[in-house]
Amino acid sequence: MEASQAKKLVTDYIEAYNTFDIDGMLRHLHEDVVFRNISGGEINLTTTGKENFRQQAEQAKQYFSQREQRVTEWQIADNRVEVLIAYSAVAAMDFPNGLNAGDTLQLQGRSVFQFADSRIISIDDIS
Repeated sequence: MEASQAKKLVTDYIEAYNTFDIDGMLRHLHEDVVFRNISGGEINLTTTGKENFRQQAEQAKQYFSQREQRVTEWQIADNRVEVLIAYSAVAAMDFPNGLNAGDTLQLQGRSVFQFADSRIISIDDIS
């Protein structure tokens, strides 16, 4: 896959994420997509397959009233794109960790996208 095509798939995915557009997030995903959320070096969520990804994305929509992933750096090689992300969100509910509805969350992280058959086959969100 060409670097420009890979970058477009990732850009489309992030734009859809930022606007809570689940169908847009799914548009470029492979049927067998694997999503992992990794926090503090531990995998705390894994989904396998496009339908399981959809269910998780629908559930996650209720957590935040606003959210934005802003890419601060791109690294593109072969069938892999790694982006550094500045993440901000406004909580829509109270969380067990002390984050309350209306609070703003700001994180730095990275996401690693891998590709197969001109689609996104895996996403690792790392914070």
